[in-house]
Amino acid sequence: MRSITPLPTQFAPAERATTAELDADVAQFASYALIQEFFAAVPDIFLVLNEQRQIVFSNRALLELLGLQAVDDVVGKRPGEALSCVHASESAGGCGTTEFCRECGAVRAILSSLRGCEDVQECRVIRTDGDALDLRVRTQPMLLNDKRYSLFTVSDISHEKRRRVLERIFFHDILNTAGGMLGVAELLRDGSVAEVADFKDTVFLLAASLVDEIKAQQILSAAETGELTTEHSRINSVTLLCEVRHIYVNHEVSMGRLLEIAPDAELVMFVSDKTLVRRVIGNMVKNALEACKPGQTVTISCHAHTDGPEFSVHNPNPMPRDVQLQVFQRSFSTKGVGRGLGTYSMKLLSERFLQGKVYFTTSAAEGTTFFARYPSILTEPPDDGETS
Repeated sequence: MRSITPLPTQFAPAERATTAELDADVAQFASYALIQEFFAAVPDIFLVLNEQRQIVFSNRALLELLGLQAVDDVVGKRPGEALSCVHASESAGGCGTTEFCRECGAVRAILSSLRGCEDVQECRVIRTDGDALDLRVRTQPMLLNDKRYSLFTVSDISHEKRRRVLERIFFHDILNTAGGMLGVAELLRDGSVAEVADFKDTVFLLAASLVDEIKAQQILSAAETGELTTEHSRINSVTLLCEVRHIYVNHEVSMGRLLEIAPDAELVMFVSDKTLVRRVIGNMVKNALEACKPGQTVTISCHAHTDGPEFSVHNPNPMPRDVQLQVFQRSFSTKGVGRGLGTYSMKLLSERFLQGKVYFTTSAAEGTTFFARYPSILTEPPDDGETS
């Protein structure tokens, strides 16, 4: 008779099979030579999961992805545990048992199949090494010897997601900016000298926005492939806030909204990569402005922390709970298909390249504030370091 100490869970059941039950399932599927040969040739990840969502069979695709040699290295683990999902170790119950797992397409699809229904879901996984995976998960129920199993197939759709985002940016956002420049150029062609002078600032802002969108994608692409290099200089936190405000105060996302620097913002000198820090703070500001209603104010600030500066961007609106649980995942967005790299890039750039930390607080009473904290010295400052 099984003796299991109940484990707490915030979503899927936490209980696991006994060692004897797990060994029996593994031996059963290992005995089907034809199944092993067939799925060895399948390029997608294919798993068989028991009723406790543990792996009892895996093809080579998963082992190759993880750099493992034997299936024994993943047997007994749940999919999120095998893939090193950051949330898989956040509770004693493991994969599927945290609050974040409620929004996980993989867990939902597995539970559907164990109830007897086929399912297809998308799943976004942030791994403990900082890598992000966009996956399409297909599950199908299987009944064998009066036991239920889930046939679990995973396709990597990261490139598809990235292509959609790039198409969105280059065919929508950048085209809109370029269209605005074309409209102004037509006015300049037929305008008087006085009208030309009136539009020079508009042309500059449109051109700067266009270049900024392209640079943003260059930085993100290099960061995801590990090819991004950092250039360190001395940074004045207040000067940086002023630069970010100047960029976004006349941006299209600011229309009808106010963008202010907090009166108590502190001047903190630190050493980091100014371009990347400005990119992170800029994304925070852009997202905050998009979350605001006309007439509302976004406030940016900076305060000295124990080991360096902590930047903050506040907007007066609370963030829905389902958004909170997915906000840093690549490709997740509240703004529609083909968006969702802003918050993901904040965390990627800050935590992988700037030794920093990005997090947020939100409530109905206080609104939403994103924070970016950085060390005062990323590396030894250069002799000719810039003082901003």
